[in-house]
Amino acid sequence: MANHQFALSQDYIQLNQLLKVMGWAMTGGEANIIIDAGLVKVNGVTEWRRRNKIYSGFEVSYKDEVVQIE
Repeated sequence: MANHQFALSQDYIQLNQLLKVMGWAMTGGEANIIIDAGLVKVNGVTEWRRRNKIYSGFEVSYKDEVVQIE
């Protein structure tokens, strides 16, 4: 499992935007498909909301990738 760090430049980032920034999705549409398929977890729980606000201290995982939000 690969662990990453992501430092926020604002108060939060939307989940679908985070997937794009991390390179887990090439487009916003692809990010939404990944989320709709139930493949993303936020703090260990499957997340279905595409624009869920991700804050510092959150952990987001997709496949064998995990990112800690700072």
